[in-house]
Amino acid sequence: MPAGAISVVPDWVCEILSPTTRRHDHLVKMPFYARIGVAFAWLVDADARLVFAHRLDAGEWRSIGTYSDETEAGIPPFDGVPLNVSAWWMLTEEGTP
Repeated sequence: MPAGAISVVPDWVCEILSPTTRRHDHLVKMPFYARIGVAFAWLVDADARLVFAHRLDAGEWRSIGTYSDETEAGIPPFDGVPLNVSAWWMLTEEGTP
């Protein structure tokens, strides 16, 4: 393993889709995350104002849900914490990272 490489599989990943990475995120990264056993994955499409949440089930991604304008979304694995997804889109409009 290369020096500095991460050797622990995360429980959750979040990818922010962009026109230049969208295809790679779907076709390369998501299958890779499934293969190594990441339990949850979110794909955030800021242009469409959508969050696609997935859970790994028997090596395959299963949709948990799609979120957009919810002010109190409970999205696994953080479903114990209400997330104001609608506020995310306001941040992107203002140019705030």
